[in-house]
Amino acid sequence: MHELLGQLFQVGFFAALIRIATPLIFATLGELFAERAGILNLGIEGIMMLAAMTGFSTAYFSGSLWLGVAAAMATGVLAGLLMGFLTVSLGLSQHVSGIGVTLLCSGLSFYFYRLIFGQPSSIPKITAFKPLPIPGLSAIPVIGPVLFDHFSLVYLAFILVPVVAWVLRATPWGLNLRTVGENPHAAFTAGVSVIRVRYQALMLSGALMGIAGAFLSMAQYNAYTFGVISGRGWVCIALVVFGQWNPWKSAAGALLFAFIDALQLRLQASAFNLPYQVFLMMPFVLTIVGMALVSRNAKAPAALLTPFRKEER
Repeated sequence: MHELLGQLFQVGFFAALIRIATPLIFATLGELFAERAGILNLGIEGIMMLAAMTGFSTAYFSGSLWLGVAAAMATGVLAGLLMGFLTVSLGLSQHVSGIGVTLLCSGLSFYFYRLIFGQPSSIPKITAFKPLPIPGLSAIPVIGPVLFDHFSLVYLAFILVPVVAWVLRATPWGLNLRTVGENPHAAFTAGVSVIRVRYQALMLSGALMGIAGAFLSMAQYNAYTFGVISGRGWVCIALVVFGQWNPWKSAAGALLFAFIDALQLRLQASAFNLPYQVFLMMPFVLTIVGMALVSRNAKAPAALLTPFRKEER
């Protein structure tokens, strides 16, 4: 026990926590945009998977990590457009459409990876993102290595949290988005294009999910594997509910999940004589428990899962 506590109160543990939380924050904010517009994007897991593959492949052949990130974002935007066509234009079930997008994107990622790389004896790798210490701040004892010695994408993720909160609360587009998610017919009466706003939300949602996938294959790992996402997309959906559709609370939920995930890695290396599968499932089980407790009082956007049809009032 003393050995475990010693591992927890190390700078490396909290630095790892921040890195683990980063892709969750990107994808959770993306899902939040979609849901605040009234669309449940269950395609998140597949979008992250396909974006991780396209981002990695682009970086592998071009030698440019940022070009890989751009490719991952473009992949997410295209998947968002597909989700928009199914749920906004056609008005199909958001549950069925989202699961279909996940299956399609996951299948495409496997297919194109095999098509591009075949079945090599060793996993193709790239030179991943390097930490970018912030001069002066990274030298602060304890706090510096934990907060100011990370990849550039880590800083971007945490900067996005207040930016997204401001956009949703203090901009006309954010007001339109929230109105479309709560009462699309009132928004339409006020002259807001519900279809355009929902498409925009899904495209932005897909772009952020794409960055999350790219982070996993190009920063956290330096390779793409079929298990690179490992259910993180589904966790992000739960984090939106856990955070009650609020960017700050959802980001806090991502940090909590990351804490448990980093903890289970330390527990695997400890003296606890338990199968490693028990530790692997800890973050997901606790996330489900937390969501079940919080969701009782959670108030989802009123028009979530409801297709918009002008002729229906």
